[in-house]
Amino acid sequence: MEKKLLAILGSPHKNGATGAMLQFAIKTAVQRGWKVDYINLYEKNLAYCKGCNTCLKTANCVLQDDIQEIAGLLRECDMVILASPVYWANVPAAVKNLFDRLRGVAMEETASFPKPRLSGKQRYLLLTACNTPAPFSWICGQSKGAIRNMKEFFKTSGMKYAGACAWTGQNKKEMPHHISKKIERYF
Repeated sequence: MEKKLLAILGSPHKNGATGAMLQFAIKTAVQRGWKVDYINLYEKNLAYCKGCNTCLKTANCVLQDDIQEIAGLLRECDMVILASPVYWANVPAAVKNLFDRLRGVAMEETASFPKPRLSGKQRYLLLTACNTPAPFSWICGQSKGAIRNMKEFFKTSGMKYAGACAWTGQNKKEMPHHISKKIERYF
């Protein structure tokens, strides 16, 4: 049975470091037999969450835009890769908006603790890039902050953590070999 990968780019620069990491991951996945669906958040029509909380009961957002497509792909995939740059030790607004809009898809609110709506058989891989060089990116919490934010969404949804890869101080023209080797291991 063919495995399904949902690859999401959360960067406005599709040819930047984050985009290069995601494209390498997609190429590797395809070579290893995965079916890939690609989403560029900056090319999608996604309104902001209105905070109506209807999705917590229905598992679907009432706003009609591209979130329905993304939600369907997320529910059906075996693995999701979210590639997001670091903005102020966090994710950019487009990624945060995605999380807000997928709230009811990812979880059901209960009286005590949120109940996951996605499967523990699904995995997620996080890719990020920032200008701050290592080890300062990690010491100052730049990459760590973005990864923590992304992990929180997927953990709450019930998905299983596959790993994360951070390309720091990416003033190089080509992706470092250790980054590509790390990405290959996830497939």
